[in-house]
Amino acid sequence: MCHTSLLLPSSYTRVLNMAPKTPVAKGKAPAGSKAKPVKARQPAKGKKKTVGGDKNGKDRIVPNRRKPRSYPTQTRPNHLKSRKRAFKDHPHKCRPSITPGTVLIVLAGRHKGKRVVFLKQLRSGLLLVTGPYTVNGCPLRRVNQIYVIATKTKVNLDNLKLPERLNDEYFKKQKTRKAPKNEGDIFESSKEAKTISPEMKEDQVSIDKQVLEAIAKHPDHKLLTGYLKSLFWLKKNQFPHLMVF
Repeated sequence: MCHTSLLLPSSYTRVLNMAPKTPVAKGKAPAGSKAKPVKARQPAKGKKKTVGGDKNGKDRIVPNRRKPRSYPTQTRPNHLKSRKRAFKDHPHKCRPSITPGTVLIVLAGRHKGKRVVFLKQLRSGLLLVTGPYTVNGCPLRRVNQIYVIATKTKVNLDNLKLPERLNDEYFKKQKTRKAPKNEGDIFESSKEAKTISPEMKEDQVSIDKQVLEAIAKHPDHKLLTGYLKSLFWLKKNQFPHLMVF
């Protein structure tokens, strides 16, 4: 005897197998189920307004707050209040490997690759270094500590005396007044030659003299002088993170 599913089409068997469902009221869960009740849809916030005209004569809801006609292509980030504080007001700490007298390797700038002697850290967080100038041609400069490598070579600078005027304002460039466009010739060069103040020359000579005296007292002063004169560079298959300075 054959089964009824073989005689009837598949569409009829699906209708026969479907169980009748009891209607569920809005906002109520079916009996015996643990599902949360569905919240009724709230009407949109707005005012009801009648639309006139021969073909209209209906009502529509006007939103209280209209949406913008255009949207920005990029979303601007919300800056935190802490970002408003200037960089000069941040607390600056020096790495423990950098102490007065430590020989540093400069990695960026005009004097990159040179070995310099660290003198002190300024208020802005920058490092005050010198070549000395008579050894490798690096004068008194400010260097960020992220652009230097601290070596284990050190010079004893306990008796070093630095002038009080050596601060961040000491190294600031003086702004020169530009002549208006109407004054002078348009082809006349407005660039002035850079001059070094006599105070800077005096400080350079006095500091280099003290540093050279400290280098002369080092047990390997001849090797140390040649070490400061040489440039730092890498050969093939040499990696800085595997080297000991």
